[in-house]
Amino acid sequence: MTLKTSDLCDACDAARACALPFRGYGRRRAFAGTIRTLRCFEDIGLMRAIVSEPGHDRVLVIDGGGSLARALFGDVMAAVAARNGWAGLVIHGVIRDALEIDAMEIGVKALGTVPRRGERTGAGEVDVPVVFGGVTFTPGLRLVADEDGVIVLPEGVRETDLDTQGAVAATAAFAAGAGPA
Repeated sequence: MTLKTSDLCDACDAARACALPFRGYGRRRAFAGTIRTLRCFEDIGLMRAIVSEPGHDRVLVIDGGGSLARALFGDVMAAVAARNGWAGLVIHGVIRDALEIDAMEIGVKALGTVPRRGERTGAGEVDVPVVFGGVTFTPGLRLVADEDGVIVLPEGVRETDLDTQGAVAATAAFAAGAGPA
């Protein structure tokens, strides 16, 4: 993917940038897709069921409450998600098996790593709006992620709809002293 979150934010004032220090994992360091959501706390049961479905290049956003105690994603589920066509995952929590995930064709953003796996009770909620990092992640909206961060685009807007070249040109003109960007 050649689109950058910084350029998309410059091109669309209504884009919302998640204010969390995510780390990137997997071979897809940049990814985009339509959002599906999961709210769970230290539990991987529902996540397993979701990534086992066809992903159709969607992004699964998991609100794990920011817990650093138990991993919500690991190499086994990353292989399932990649095989099923998920573009990536954004996890408000931690993962495990980072080295193995880094070798896979998937994108993952998470707060870090911890070796302990989450519980498997299946507790949680699917396809509900979740909020973290100052952003509401609503199922059906577009998410774009890269090394700079994670953004959510407004309803009805796709990353390919935005004039990023114009935004880059305006920034370059501003840097050259030609006026407001």
